[in-house]
Amino acid sequence: MKNTLRSVFFLLIFWLLLIHGVVYADPPGPPTDHGSSGNQDPEPVGAPIDGGLGVLVLLAAGAGYGGLKMARSFKKKETEEL
Repeated sequence: MKNTLRSVFFLLIFWLLLIHGVVYADPPGPPTDHGSSGNQDPEPVGAPIDGGLGVLVLLAAGAGYGGLKMARSFKKKETEEL
């Protein structure tokens, strides 16, 4: 059990360090049609709107659910040993 928790902890730390560089989005590029024949509205360039809050909520919910499943599994193993 101690080795399992240690490996889960190190896997989580590795995953957080790995995902840290991936979550940043590139800044939007300059508008292409602005000023060519008058001031036109720039086309959307595909920048994220929510800033990642939805992803954070989903990750927290998944971590909570996984933690609950692990706690129930450990509790079930302890009751079976008695």
